[in-house]
Amino acid sequence: MGLIRLSEIDRSMVDLVGGKAAGLGEMVKAGERVPDGFCLTVESYLARDLPEADLLDAYERLGGGRVAVRSSATAEDLPDASFAGQQDTYLNIEGADELFDAVRRCWVSLHAERAVAYRAAAGIDDAAMAVVIQRMVDPVVAGVTFTANPITGCRTETVIDAAPGLGTAVVDGSVVPDHYVLSHNAPATPNPDGCLDGAQLEQLREAGRRLQRHFGVPQDIEWAFDGEGRLWLLQSRPITTLFPLPPDTGDTRLYLEIGHIQGMLRPCTPMGVALLKTGAAMWFKSVGAKVDPRDPLPRLVPIGGRLYFDLTDFVRNKAMRKQLPTSLEIYGPRVRSAVNRAIDDPRFAPRRGLPFRPGTALKAAARLTLPAIAGFVSSLARPAAARARAYRGVEEIKSTLTPPPESATAAERLRWVVEDSHKTVMSPDMKGILWPLMAGIVAGTTPAGLLDEVASPEELDTVLGGMPHNVTTEMDLALWDLAVNARAHGDLFSSTPPEQLTARYLAGELPDIGMAAFLDRYGMRAAAEVDVGVPRWAEDPAPLFTTIANYLRVDNPEQAPDRRFAAAAAKAEEMIETLSRRVRSQRPIRGRVAVFFMRRSRQLTGLREIGKFAWLPAIQVSRRQLLLIGDDLVARELLERADDIMFLDLEQVHAAVHGGTDHRELVTLRRAAHEREQRRPTVPGALLSDGTDLEALAPAVPADNGVLVGMSGAAGRATGRARVIHDPSGAHIEPGEILVAPTTDPGWTPLFLTAAGLVTETGSPVAHGPTVAREYGIPAVICVRNATREIRTGQLITVDGAAGTVRVEGIPPADS
Repeated sequence: MGLIRLSEIDRSMVDLVGGKAAGLGEMVKAGERVPDGFCLTVESYLARDLPEADLLDAYERLGGGRVAVRSSATAEDLPDASFAGQQDTYLNIEGADELFDAVRRCWVSLHAERAVAYRAAAGIDDAAMAVVIQRMVDPVVAGVTFTANPITGCRTETVIDAAPGLGTAVVDGSVVPDHYVLSHNAPATPNPDGCLDGAQLEQLREAGRRLQRHFGVPQDIEWAFDGEGRLWLLQSRPITTLFPLPPDTGDTRLYLEIGHIQGMLRPCTPMGVALLKTGAAMWFKSVGAKVDPRDPLPRLVPIGGRLYFDLTDFVRNKAMRKQLPTSLEIYGPRVRSAVNRAIDDPRFAPRRGLPFRPGTALKAAARLTLPAIAGFVSSLARPAAARARAYRGVEEIKSTLTPPPESATAAERLRWVVEDSHKTVMSPDMKGILWPLMAGIVAGTTPAGLLDEVASPEELDTVLGGMPHNVTTEMDLALWDLAVNARAHGDLFSSTPPEQLTARYLAGELPDIGMAAFLDRYGMRAAAEVDVGVPRWAEDPAPLFTTIANYLRVDNPEQAPDRRFAAAAAKAEEMIETLSRRVRSQRPIRGRVAVFFMRRSRQLTGLREIGKFAWLPAIQVSRRQLLLIGDDLVARELLERADDIMFLDLEQVHAAVHGGTDHRELVTLRRAAHEREQRRPTVPGALLSDGTDLEALAPAVPADNGVLVGMSGAAGRATGRARVIHDPSGAHIEPGEILVAPTTDPGWTPLFLTAAGLVTETGSPVAHGPTVAREYGIPAVICVRNATREIRTGQLITVDGAAGTVRVEGIPPADS
């Protein structure tokens, strides 16, 4: 089957004819006007055998003359990857020799550098090449139609770019096209001097609607109008860059992404979301609140695997909407301005009613207010006792985690996960942890308000440096101790791949550097650790071995993390004394209060990480039980792999365990979607229900003389080579380099110990990354839009944490 007419092709044949030909065949079957043609299948490419006689015969039966010869790779024009412009197309090809040459050049283009790089970025291992040959259309005007706005993500807009002549000029960017944005519910209005009239715009919009209905997803369509005014459709493929839509509620709603506050932008597994909601339901019940068992946290909405909060009812509340911009300060300027934009949108005009049940709120307040006041006051009065109480709470939570015995059935394990796994950790005060933690946060933030004209932000950040009693900092320094122990075996730990070190460690073949004791305390941790679907370090310690190798590169004793931390702590104590002397004369009363809180912050603010730390054992043990249930479902041929269970929710696991429901097909779809979302470079911070990324509506702020503007995360200045890292697992960073990342959570912080500074695309001043950066005394700038794309590894950059700016000093070295 070397040659097939387009009219005989459908989407099921993509492995034979490639994505472009499959799309064209579907368009023909749908009754669209498509230039006649045929496809040379991948069989010829795989055999590297060009059937010249058959190809020439098909060309002549097509009528000879000028044709378009277009690549159609098996990985092209798919829902996950468009490959737009990655392989070659040749127009106005005429005659046998030109035809044969064009086909061969299409084959070669499969292995062009740009196509190979695109496949690697898209996670596609291999592909084969078919070739489409079509009659040429002589266009008067041509262009591209998007059935959803590819910039903002809005699904209720059609975007059309058009220019006279061939559409390649629009696609390759060699002309400035006429640009039309058409609302789905308004008449198409042409540009006065444009190349399309209103009737043509309506034709294009209607064609887009038909193709979107046919293919089921928004489409990117190439088209041309010929000299007789006929519309020809040349290609239709999915728009692969759109962020997934929120659930359809029949109403315009506003969603705020909350994962980046915890330093988590990677998608959460369905089981991760389900367990988060299960744990939250237990806490709400413990304080007397009513929850819907079907969805205990209806305002927590997973979209594209990310965690969003439905802010709609708060924006529409007359009293609360005025306070929202201030309360969202920690989300950064971009999200705050996006919410302001929503407040001005008529669709979010004030409505009557509160966004919560007053009775439930009052009942919870009655239970929590007095204990909170007592716990807060006692923590400030006796910080050492408060810390001890918090540490006892952590141990009590761990000691009460008693999972089912090894002989337990899958049903018994599932019942334990649902009913018992979070019971202790989700008590009202988390066993004495919550109030010291909150007192520490208040103690750390209050001085800024009291000394706004007396102390600079940089001085106040210095007070928070080298903060003791932070479990994440203690973890990082303990990891440094492992590196110190590993120096006696330096070549082994610095040159052996981490995967091999992991295998040897698990087999008991590595020298003892203290890893077992470290994992006994911290093995429950990982990047994106709030997601039960993520393997823990205890399961896969490879990231730890990578970090140890990084630490072994530190050859300057003054750059040793323990010394840097101690130096930051000494500077903090010195700064408190300096500010204490200054405020005595300028603000005697407020100054004394501020100094009190600064001193208390040194004893309590480090506890801000302990709440999640206490929660992680429940997640780790729940993960173990879920994997054992997964083993059972694999044995019953209801799942392919034990960890497939992480792509189900608890109700679906219940259906499999008790009813024998086979979820393998569902898991395959969800795992593919999850892996696709892991490759997504940016995530909307504020999203409308029609798919609009509110941040994309704001005008871009150009870099001023190479200066990127973000938000202060930790004060200080540093200049160094950038190291752009998207995933901390296996990441390498040289001492003195500046870490540039999408976001950071505790799983990233071991990299901080040798970094000179930190730059992230998202975050909050109170998130894990900036907090730990302050404690290590390194500058941090957060909320720098597209930082991982604007900055390249090896570039010399200067980070000014106080100003919230990053200056790009020069181009990266040639070998970077």
